[in-house]
Amino acid sequence: MAQEICVFLFSLTALVVLYTMNNVPEFQEPMVILEIGVAVLVAVFLLVYLVTRFNPPKDPLFYVFAEFSFTCVIDLTSALEYDGFTSGFMEFYQKTGEPYLGTPYAIMMCYWDGIVHFIIYLTLIQRMSSGKRYRSLGLFWAGSLCANMTVFVPGIVVGTYGSEIRPAYWLNMPFLLVPIWGAVCFFSRPRDMRLVGADKAEHEQKKALIWRPLDLLFVLYLLAAMGFTIFRGLAVLDCPLEILNEYVTEYEPYLKDPVGFPKVMMLLLLFHVLPALAAFTYGLCIPGCTWMLDWTVFVSGAILQCQWSHIGASLHSRTAEEYRIPSSSLVPVVFLNLLYAAGPVLLALRCKREPGFFLPITALVHSNNEKKLS
Repeated sequence: MAQEICVFLFSLTALVVLYTMNNVPEFQEPMVILEIGVAVLVAVFLLVYLVTRFNPPKDPLFYVFAEFSFTCVIDLTSALEYDGFTSGFMEFYQKTGEPYLGTPYAIMMCYWDGIVHFIIYLTLIQRMSSGKRYRSLGLFWAGSLCANMTVFVPGIVVGTYGSEIRPAYWLNMPFLLVPIWGAVCFFSRPRDMRLVGADKAEHEQKKALIWRPLDLLFVLYLLAAMGFTIFRGLAVLDCPLEILNEYVTEYEPYLKDPVGFPKVMMLLLLFHVLPALAAFTYGLCIPGCTWMLDWTVFVSGAILQCQWSHIGASLHSRTAEEYRIPSSSLVPVVFLNLLYAAGPVLLALRCKREPGFFLPITALVHSNNEKKLS
Protein backbone atom coordinates (compact mmCIF):
# COMPACT_ATOMS: atom_id res chain seq x y z
CA MET A 1 0.00 0.00 0.00
CA ALA A 2 1.26 3.50 -0.83
CA GLN A 3 2.85 5.33 2.09
CA GLU A 4 0.53 8.32 1.85
CA ILE A 5 -2.51 6.04 2.12
CA CYS A 6 -1.04 4.32 5.17
CA VAL A 7 -0.36 7.69 6.80
CA PHE A 8 -3.89 8.87 5.99
CA LEU A 9 -5.50 5.78 7.53
CA PHE A 10 -3.21 5.91 10.56
CA SER A 11 -4.06 9.60 11.11
CA LEU A 12 -7.72 8.68 11.51
CA THR A 13 -6.85 6.82 14.71
CA ALA A 14 -6.60 10.28 16.31
CA LEU A 15 -10.40 10.14 16.50
CA VAL A 16 -10.15 7.05 18.73
CA VAL A 17 -7.77 8.88 21.08
CA LEU A 18 -10.05 11.91 21.25
CA TYR A 19 -13.19 9.86 21.81
CA THR A 20 -11.54 7.88 24.59
CA MET A 21 -10.28 10.98 26.38
CA ASN A 22 -13.66 12.67 26.01
CA ASN A 23 -15.37 9.77 27.78
CA VAL A 24 -12.86 9.02 30.56
CA PRO A 25 -12.99 11.75 33.26
CA GLU A 26 -9.56 10.81 34.61
CA PHE A 27 -8.02 11.85 31.29
CA GLN A 28 -9.54 15.34 31.40
CA GLU A 29 -7.42 17.02 34.06
CA PRO A 30 -5.23 19.83 32.63
CA MET A 31 -1.90 18.23 33.59
CA VAL A 32 -3.05 14.79 32.46
CA ILE A 33 -3.98 16.22 29.05
CA LEU A 34 -0.44 17.52 28.64
CA GLU A 35 1.06 14.19 29.69
CA ILE A 36 -1.17 12.21 27.34
CA GLY A 37 -0.48 14.67 24.53
CA VAL A 38 3.28 14.23 24.91
CA ALA A 39 2.89 10.45 25.19
CA VAL A 40 0.76 10.30 22.04
CA LEU A 41 3.25 12.40 20.04
CA VAL A 42 6.12 10.15 21.15
CA ALA A 43 4.09 6.98 20.49
CA VAL A 44 3.14 8.13 16.98
CA PHE A 45 6.76 8.88 16.15
CA LEU A 46 7.97 5.52 17.50
CA LEU A 47 5.26 3.62 15.65
CA VAL A 48 6.08 5.34 12.34
CA TYR A 49 9.78 4.71 12.95
CA LEU A 50 9.25 1.01 13.70
CA VAL A 51 7.00 0.48 10.69
CA THR A 52 9.57 2.02 8.33
CA ARG A 53 12.76 0.65 9.95
CA PHE A 54 13.30 -2.00 7.24
CA ASN A 55 12.82 0.56 4.50
CA PRO A 56 13.74 3.88 6.16
CA PRO A 57 12.89 7.11 4.33
CA LYS A 58 15.81 9.05 2.87
CA ASP A 59 14.46 12.32 4.21
CA PRO A 60 13.99 12.59 8.02
CA LEU A 61 11.20 15.11 7.40
CA PHE A 62 9.07 12.10 6.50
CA TYR A 63 8.62 11.45 10.21
CA VAL A 64 7.59 15.07 10.75
CA PHE A 65 4.95 14.93 8.02
CA ALA A 66 3.59 11.61 9.28
CA GLU A 67 3.42 12.94 12.84
CA PHE A 68 1.81 16.22 11.88
CA SER A 69 -0.73 14.43 9.68
CA PHE A 70 -2.00 12.77 12.86
CA THR A 71 -2.48 16.15 14.54
CA CYS A 72 -4.23 17.57 11.46
CA VAL A 73 -7.15 15.25 12.15
CA ILE A 74 -7.31 16.62 15.71
CA ASP A 75 -7.35 20.21 14.47
CA LEU A 76 -10.04 19.53 11.88
CA THR A 77 -12.16 17.75 14.48
CA SER A 78 -11.78 20.73 16.83
CA ALA A 79 -12.94 23.19 14.17
CA LEU A 80 -15.87 21.02 13.11
CA GLU A 81 -16.99 20.55 16.71
CA TYR A 82 -16.87 24.26 17.51
CA ASP A 83 -18.92 24.98 14.40
CA GLY A 84 -21.49 22.35 15.36
CA PHE A 85 -20.82 19.84 12.60
CA THR A 86 -19.83 17.07 15.00
CA SER A 87 -19.77 16.33 18.73
CA GLY A 88 -18.46 13.92 21.31
CA PHE A 89 -14.74 14.28 20.59
CA MET A 90 -13.39 17.62 21.85
CA GLU A 91 -15.71 18.77 24.64
CA PHE A 92 -13.11 18.05 27.32
CA TYR A 93 -10.39 19.89 25.44
CA GLN A 94 -12.58 22.95 25.01
CA LYS A 95 -12.95 23.19 28.80
CA THR A 96 -9.65 22.05 30.31
CA GLY A 97 -7.27 21.87 27.35
CA GLU A 98 -7.06 24.94 25.11
CA PRO A 99 -10.26 27.02 25.40
CA TYR A 100 -8.90 29.67 23.00
CA LEU A 101 -9.33 27.14 20.15
CA GLY A 102 -12.94 28.30 20.19
CA THR A 103 -12.00 31.77 18.93
CA PRO A 104 -12.90 32.39 15.28
CA TYR A 105 -9.26 32.93 14.32
CA ALA A 106 -8.23 29.61 15.88
CA ILE A 107 -11.17 27.82 14.26
CA MET A 108 -10.15 29.06 10.81
CA MET A 109 -6.54 28.20 11.60
CA CYS A 110 -7.61 24.64 12.49
CA TYR A 111 -9.53 24.33 9.22
CA TRP A 112 -6.39 25.38 7.34
CA ASP A 113 -4.26 22.89 9.24
CA GLY A 114 -6.80 20.08 9.04
CA ILE A 115 -7.41 20.45 5.30
CA VAL A 116 -4.61 22.35 3.53
CA HIS A 117 -1.68 21.17 5.65
CA PHE A 118 -3.07 17.63 5.71
CA ILE A 119 -3.19 17.54 1.90
CA ILE A 120 0.31 19.02 1.74
CA TYR A 121 1.69 16.37 4.11
CA LEU A 122 0.19 13.52 2.13
CA THR A 123 1.42 15.05 -1.13
CA LEU A 124 4.93 15.49 0.26
CA ILE A 125 4.98 11.88 1.47
CA GLN A 126 3.73 10.68 -1.92
CA ARG A 127 6.41 12.65 -3.74
CA MET A 128 9.08 11.39 -1.35
CA SER A 129 8.11 7.77 -1.91
CA SER A 130 7.96 8.17 -5.70
CA GLY A 131 11.26 10.06 -5.96
CA LYS A 132 9.67 13.26 -7.27
CA ARG A 133 10.74 16.78 -6.39
CA TYR A 134 9.04 18.49 -3.48
CA ARG A 135 11.33 21.31 -2.35
CA SER A 136 9.03 24.15 -3.46
CA LEU A 137 5.99 22.58 -1.81
CA GLY A 138 8.07 22.09 1.33
CA LEU A 139 9.01 25.78 1.38
CA PHE A 140 5.34 26.73 0.99
CA TRP A 141 4.45 24.46 3.92
CA ALA A 142 7.25 25.87 6.09
CA GLY A 143 6.15 29.44 5.43
CA SER A 144 2.53 28.59 6.12
CA LEU A 145 3.12 26.76 9.40
CA CYS A 146 5.74 29.25 10.63
CA ALA A 147 3.27 32.12 10.14
CA ASN A 148 0.46 30.05 11.64
CA MET A 149 2.28 29.37 14.89
CA THR A 150 4.07 32.72 15.08
CA VAL A 151 0.66 34.38 15.30
CA PHE A 152 -1.08 31.71 17.36
CA VAL A 153 1.42 31.12 20.20
CA PRO A 154 2.07 34.76 21.22
CA GLY A 155 -1.50 35.74 20.34
CA ILE A 156 -2.75 33.49 23.12
CA VAL A 157 -0.53 35.22 25.67
CA VAL A 158 -1.24 38.85 24.74
CA GLY A 159 -5.00 38.46 24.16
CA THR A 160 -7.99 37.90 26.39
CA TYR A 161 -6.99 34.26 27.00
CA GLY A 162 -3.61 35.19 28.44
CA SER A 163 -4.95 34.51 31.94
CA GLU A 164 -6.40 31.11 30.96
CA ILE A 165 -3.29 29.33 29.74
CA ARG A 166 -3.35 25.64 30.69
CA PRO A 167 -0.55 23.04 30.55
CA ALA A 168 -1.75 21.89 27.09
CA TYR A 169 -0.49 25.23 25.72
CA TRP A 170 3.02 23.77 25.68
CA LEU A 171 1.96 21.12 23.17
CA ASN A 172 2.18 23.90 20.57
CA MET A 173 5.95 24.30 20.95
CA PRO A 174 6.97 21.49 18.54
CA PHE A 175 4.71 23.01 15.88
CA LEU A 176 6.44 26.36 16.39
CA LEU A 177 10.01 25.06 16.30
CA VAL A 178 9.94 22.12 13.86
CA PRO A 179 8.83 24.14 10.78
CA ILE A 180 11.81 26.46 11.37
CA TRP A 181 14.09 23.42 11.13
CA GLY A 182 12.12 22.25 8.09
CA ALA A 183 12.56 25.64 6.42
CA VAL A 184 16.32 25.53 7.03
CA CYS A 185 16.44 22.04 5.50
CA PHE A 186 14.54 23.05 2.38
CA PHE A 187 16.43 26.32 1.87
CA SER A 188 19.75 24.44 2.03
CA ARG A 189 18.81 21.92 -0.69
CA PRO A 190 19.37 22.33 -4.45
CA ARG A 191 16.54 24.08 -6.26
CA ASP A 192 13.90 22.28 -8.30
CA MET A 193 14.41 24.03 -11.62
CA ARG A 194 14.27 23.12 -15.27
CA LEU A 195 17.10 23.89 -17.69
CA VAL A 196 17.16 27.56 -18.68
CA GLY A 197 19.05 28.74 -21.75
CA ALA A 198 21.79 31.26 -20.95
CA ASP A 199 21.05 33.27 -24.09
CA LYS A 200 17.37 33.50 -23.25
CA ALA A 201 18.11 34.51 -19.66
CA GLU A 202 20.63 37.13 -20.76
CA HIS A 203 18.13 38.57 -23.23
CA GLU A 204 15.49 38.75 -20.48
CA GLN A 205 17.85 40.43 -18.04
CA LYS A 206 18.75 43.19 -20.52
CA LYS A 207 15.12 44.34 -20.68
CA ALA A 208 14.21 47.40 -18.64
CA LEU A 209 11.28 47.04 -16.25
CA ILE A 210 9.04 49.05 -18.57
CA TRP A 211 9.45 46.35 -21.24
CA ARG A 212 8.48 43.60 -18.80
CA PRO A 213 4.79 44.45 -18.29
CA LEU A 214 4.04 41.53 -15.95
CA ASP A 215 6.95 42.40 -13.68
CA LEU A 216 5.93 46.04 -13.76
CA LEU A 217 2.45 45.02 -12.66
CA PHE A 218 3.92 42.99 -9.80
CA VAL A 219 6.08 45.95 -8.71
CA LEU A 220 3.00 48.18 -8.58
CA TYR A 221 1.16 45.50 -6.63
CA LEU A 222 4.04 45.13 -4.15
CA LEU A 223 4.20 48.88 -3.56
CA ALA A 224 0.46 48.93 -2.89
CA ALA A 225 0.73 45.86 -0.63
CA MET A 226 3.53 47.56 1.32
CA GLY A 227 1.32 50.58 1.85
CA PHE A 228 -1.58 48.40 2.98
CA THR A 229 0.71 46.53 5.37
CA ILE A 230 1.99 49.74 6.96
CA PHE A 231 -1.55 51.16 7.11
CA ARG A 232 -2.99 48.19 9.02
CA GLY A 233 0.11 47.86 11.19
CA LEU A 234 -0.27 51.44 12.36
CA ALA A 235 -3.98 50.86 12.91
CA VAL A 236 -3.42 48.05 15.45
CA LEU A 237 -0.75 50.16 17.16
CA ASP A 238 -3.44 52.76 17.97
CA CYS A 239 -2.02 55.48 15.75
CA PRO A 240 -4.23 58.58 16.33
CA LEU A 241 -4.59 59.46 12.62
CA GLU A 242 -8.26 59.99 11.81
CA ILE A 243 -8.11 57.95 8.59
CA LEU A 244 -6.89 54.92 10.52
CA ASN A 245 -9.64 55.17 13.10
CA GLU A 246 -12.21 55.56 10.34
CA TYR A 247 -10.88 52.50 8.50
CA VAL A 248 -11.00 50.33 11.61
CA THR A 249 -14.48 51.51 12.54
CA GLU A 250 -16.12 51.33 9.12
CA TYR A 251 -14.14 48.63 7.29
CA GLU A 252 -12.12 46.24 9.47
CA PRO A 253 -13.25 46.44 13.12
CA TYR A 254 -11.83 42.93 13.61
CA LEU A 255 -8.38 44.54 13.86
CA LYS A 256 -9.43 45.73 17.32
CA ASP A 257 -10.77 42.38 18.55
CA PRO A 258 -9.26 41.97 22.06
CA VAL A 259 -8.63 38.26 21.43
CA GLY A 260 -5.10 39.26 20.35
CA PHE A 261 -4.62 37.28 17.14
CA PRO A 262 -5.40 40.07 14.63
CA LYS A 263 -2.98 42.45 16.35
CA VAL A 264 -0.14 39.92 16.42
CA MET A 265 -0.80 39.02 12.78
CA MET A 266 -0.63 42.66 11.64
CA LEU A 267 2.62 43.14 13.57
CA LEU A 268 4.03 40.00 11.95
CA LEU A 269 3.15 41.43 8.54
CA LEU A 270 4.54 44.85 9.46
CA PHE A 271 7.91 43.75 10.85
CA HIS A 272 8.60 40.60 8.82
CA VAL A 273 6.53 40.51 5.64
CA LEU A 274 6.96 44.22 4.83
CA PRO A 275 10.76 43.91 4.42
CA ALA A 276 10.19 40.82 2.26
CA LEU A 277 7.81 42.73 -0.01
CA ALA A 278 10.38 45.52 -0.34
CA ALA A 279 13.05 42.94 -1.17
CA PHE A 280 10.80 41.39 -3.83
CA THR A 281 10.37 44.81 -5.42
CA TYR A 282 14.14 45.12 -5.61
CA GLY A 283 14.43 41.57 -6.99
CA LEU A 284 12.05 42.38 -9.84
CA CYS A 285 14.09 45.42 -10.83
CA ILE A 286 17.65 44.09 -10.49
CA PRO A 287 18.56 40.87 -12.38
CA GLY A 288 20.35 37.96 -10.76
CA CYS A 289 18.51 37.90 -7.40
CA THR A 290 18.48 34.10 -7.11
CA TRP A 291 16.92 34.18 -3.63
CA MET A 292 13.64 35.33 -5.22
CA LEU A 293 13.01 31.76 -6.38
CA ASP A 294 12.85 30.52 -2.78
CA TRP A 295 11.63 33.37 -0.65
CA THR A 296 8.61 34.18 -2.82
CA VAL A 297 7.36 30.64 -2.20
CA PHE A 298 8.01 30.79 1.55
CA VAL A 299 6.36 34.20 1.98
CA SER A 300 3.37 33.27 -0.22
CA GLY A 301 2.64 30.36 2.12
CA ALA A 302 2.86 32.65 5.14
CA ILE A 303 0.61 35.37 3.74
CA LEU A 304 -1.97 32.95 2.36
CA GLN A 305 -2.34 31.20 5.70
CA CYS A 306 -2.59 34.49 7.61
CA GLN A 307 -5.14 35.95 5.24
CA TRP A 308 -7.28 32.80 5.29
CA SER A 309 -7.52 32.94 9.07
CA HIS A 310 -8.01 36.72 9.13
CA ILE A 311 -10.75 36.87 6.49
CA GLY A 312 -12.52 33.84 7.92
CA ALA A 313 -12.43 35.19 11.47
CA SER A 314 -13.69 38.60 10.29
CA LEU A 315 -16.79 36.91 8.87
CA HIS A 316 -17.29 34.06 11.36
CA SER A 317 -20.53 33.90 13.31
CA ARG A 318 -18.63 33.42 16.59
CA THR A 319 -17.00 36.82 16.20
CA ALA A 320 -18.88 39.52 18.13
CA GLU A 321 -20.98 41.54 15.72
CA GLU A 322 -19.17 44.77 16.60
CA TYR A 323 -15.92 43.25 15.28
CA ARG A 324 -17.29 41.69 12.08
CA ILE A 325 -16.92 43.37 8.70
CA PRO A 326 -19.93 45.70 8.25
CA SER A 327 -22.23 44.60 5.45
CA SER A 328 -21.87 48.00 3.78
CA SER A 329 -18.12 47.50 3.28
CA LEU A 330 -18.06 43.72 2.88
CA VAL A 331 -17.19 43.58 -0.83
CA PRO A 332 -14.25 46.04 -0.89
CA VAL A 333 -12.71 44.66 2.34
CA VAL A 334 -12.91 41.03 1.24
CA PHE A 335 -11.62 41.96 -2.22
CA LEU A 336 -8.63 43.84 -0.77
CA ASN A 337 -7.76 40.98 1.56
CA LEU A 338 -8.09 38.38 -1.20
CA LEU A 339 -5.89 40.47 -3.48
CA TYR A 340 -3.33 40.82 -0.69
CA ALA A 341 -3.31 37.02 -0.30
CA ALA A 342 -3.23 36.16 -4.02
CA GLY A 343 -0.46 38.51 -5.13
CA PRO A 344 2.48 36.72 -3.48
CA VAL A 345 1.24 33.36 -4.75
CA LEU A 346 1.07 34.65 -8.31
CA LEU A 347 4.53 36.20 -7.92
CA ALA A 348 5.95 32.88 -6.71
CA LEU A 349 4.42 31.14 -9.75
CA ARG A 350 5.93 33.77 -12.05
CA CYS A 351 9.38 33.20 -10.55
CA LYS A 352 8.99 29.43 -10.77
CA ARG A 353 7.87 29.34 -14.40
CA GLU A 354 10.23 31.98 -15.81
CA PRO A 355 13.31 31.97 -13.56
CA GLY A 356 15.80 33.28 -16.12
CA PHE A 357 15.73 36.89 -14.91
CA PHE A 358 16.78 35.83 -11.41
CA LEU A 359 19.73 33.60 -12.29
CA PRO A 360 23.38 34.73 -12.50
CA ILE A 361 24.46 34.37 -16.14
CA THR A 362 27.93 32.99 -15.35
CA ALA A 363 26.56 30.29 -13.07
CA LEU A 364 23.85 29.51 -15.61
CA VAL A 365 26.33 28.99 -18.44
CA HIS A 366 28.46 26.73 -16.24
CA SER A 367 25.43 24.71 -15.10
CA ASN A 368 24.13 24.26 -18.64
CA ASN A 369 27.55 23.10 -19.88
CA GLU A 370 27.72 20.52 -17.09
CA LYS A 371 24.26 19.19 -17.91
CA LYS A 372 25.11 18.94 -21.62
CA LEU A 373 28.32 17.02 -20.86
CA SER A 374 26.52 14.62 -18.57
